[in-house]
Amino acid sequence: MDGFLNLHKPLTVTSHDCVARLRRLLKTKKIGHAGTLDPMADGVLPMAIGRATRLLQFLPQSKAYRAIVRFGVTTATDDLEGEILTQMACPEVTLEQIKALLPQFIGTIDQIPPAFSAIQIEGKRLYDLARAGVAVDVPMRTVEVSQIKVLAWRGGEFPEIDLDITCGGGTYIRAIARDLGAALGTGATLAGLTRTHSSGFDLTQSLTFEAIESAIERQSLVLTAVEQPLMHHPSILLNDEETWRWCNGQKIAPPDKELPIGQVCRARRFDPGTQQDIFLGIAEVEAREDFVFLRAKMAYAECPCDRPLEDPLSSEPDHDSP
Repeated sequence: MDGFLNLHKPLTVTSHDCVARLRRLLKTKKIGHAGTLDPMADGVLPMAIGRATRLLQFLPQSKAYRAIVRFGVTTATDDLEGEILTQMACPEVTLEQIKALLPQFIGTIDQIPPAFSAIQIEGKRLYDLARAGVAVDVPMRTVEVSQIKVLAWRGGEFPEIDLDITCGGGTYIRAIARDLGAALGTGATLAGLTRTHSSGFDLTQSLTFEAIESAIERQSLVLTAVEQPLMHHPSILLNDEETWRWCNGQKIAPPDKELPIGQVCRARRFDPGTQQDIFLGIAEVEAREDFVFLRAKMAYAECPCDRPLEDPLSSEPDHDSP
């Protein structure tokens, strides 16, 4: 069983718990997820099954969230799961004030991740250090936020705003909520979070555990094909000779001369038997001195062709040698 599964992670469970439960349901140990989702958050958690786990690093990085930010409250975890640090009613806050601040959180921004996060410092998770009472200077990181849209506004003693946030990988929505409250002068914390899009998967097509269990019982569960979420990478078609050399770790000239250095591609080969292309794996265009070549970053499939009887490249210089 190889492929991806668009899981709708429920509230109150960890991403690790989801992996463990799915392993029991599918009766396989080789399962991984594309990006941790906090226990208090629900929504899209892409899961890779079998050999697809090797492709997780090549999925698109864009993510989108629906976030509820509550003003007048700050917590140790920057969400409602943590100890309340400050609480002061702020009924005077207006939607217009908040809208005026939102542009500073769009684009390439620097943010300090929450102290309670999975980031590692010297081999230890920040949340483990925070729970142990160890004071740590959390390193700032640069992230990309492409869009923030206001969905709803609720005034009152502790006003709340619903935001639609589209961002790149590594962005902490809790940090945006915290920093928005700091910019406003009232403090704020994240009161709710749903991931609506992640790594090419959308909430509208996500499956709950109940739906997955039902599909397994009916023997109708279908995984997303391994290549489908990788379509943002251009594809290259290799002939038999190129396929054999690529699958065996040899460098070959890129079939497409227009590909830039550093470009990641989907390597494919046309199968005359099925009249379809076979996905071979992930390649990258590299260069050494004046030689541009294609290197296998991750070979997904077994080599589908035998060694040709005649090697038309045997008389050329061995570019594999240093």
